Amino acid sequence: MRRTHFSPLAGDSRQRKENQHLNLRAIFGGMLPLFVMGHFSHHVLTTVTVPLIPFIRSAFNLDYTQSGLVVSAFTLAYGFGQLPAGWLADRIDSRKLMTVGISGVAFAGILVGLSQTLVLMILCLILMGLLAGGYHPSAPPLISASVKPDNLGTALGFHNIGGGASHFLTPLVAVAIANAWGWRNAYIALGITTVAFGIIFYILLGRMKARQRRNPGPSKEDERTPAPPGIMRRLVIFLVLTTFMSAIINSTFSFIPLLMVDHFGVSKEIAAGSLSLIYSAVFWGSPLGGWLADRLGSIRVVLAVCFTAGPAIFLLTVLPYGWALGGMLVFLGMSIYSRMSASESFIIKQTPIRSRSTILGIYYFTAMEGGGVLTPVVGYLIDRFGFTAAFAMAGGALLTITLLCSFWLWERR
Repeated sequence: MRRTHFSPLAGDSRQRKENQHLNLRAIFGGMLPLFVMGHFSHHVLTTVTVPLIPFIRSAFNLDYTQSGLVVSAFTLAYGFGQLPAGWLADRIDSRKLMTVGISGVAFAGILVGLSQTLVLMILCLILMGLLAGGYHPSAPPLISASVKPDNLGTALGFHNIGGGASHFLTPLVAVAIANAWGWRNAYIALGITTVAFGIIFYILLGRMKARQRRNPGPSKEDERTPAPPGIMRRLVIFLVLTTFMSAIINSTFSFIPLLMVDHFGVSKEIAAGSLSLIYSAVFWGSPLGGWLADRLGSIRVVLAVCFTAGPAIFLLTVLPYGWALGGMLVFLGMSIYSRMSASESFIIKQTPIRSRSTILGIYYFTAMEGGGVLTPVVGYLIDRFGFTAAFAMAGGALLTITLLCSFWLWERR
């Protein structure tokens, strides 16, 4: 009679696979796929300006400082829009705000494409930024309510793939349209498509929420107990660090196409495509950052990213054009998305349910406003000292702030 030998290791491996399968089904079985699509469509128009800035600069004969101001017109308004949107998302139906953040942004993008003067274009970019504020403070709390707390970082990481995929694909599509029919038509064509999707998104999200109300699952989280002493101070310091990193990276990345054209001597098309190389990192960087945040803690992930991103920004102007530079762009893309997933997870877990969108609105406001303020500053530094010195100052500032914040954030055992 043959004896069957049972291997504990095989049993453990099978159990781990079953648990992973159940976790993935729990994450993707609800509304998350729709949110991923919504996040993608939200960023279609918000990502058009930076890859098209070489075309816009040529059309209006702009210098670096003026080019930075064009980008900042949208970024500053985008940041301001987060505050009222976050406050409203805690009080009214988030579905309406998210739809405005998709279709409203797309409509404003169409107006940008129809603008024939620089002043009118800037005004339409400001309108686009204000309307764009509705999406980000609304989506993460809804995602949090649909997944287990232990999977929150992973779910947010997959959600961010939608936005990063838009950053990856939109520059390629926008430049192709700009080459064929002009940069204004790139705004118009992408805007018309996105307006239509925003309407569909509103209808589908309403149906899914109605099904959830008819078949409510077990409550996944209750109102938080009173926060332990010092948690608010830690949250504030964390917000300072993560938003400062976001502002530094956004302000320097706004000049990546011009860096590629003027510093490395490549064509406008290749320069715009370099942004897609950066944002391609979202497909692994974002879920990896969320997964690590679920297991190691968000603070450890954000500190590691910030300590390495500062020197990496400086190396962009030092490395030769080729594989090394491309690898550094991908690495910085991973820094963006791993930090984003870890930061959203930390903020949601540290704030009460009733005020999560408000705190997220403050988070996005400070990050975007910081980037909007710093972008013309970086442009001015490039005009005065060149790309290498300007990027070195930006990377050094990020490294200094990270070092200071780490003393308060490092978890004591």
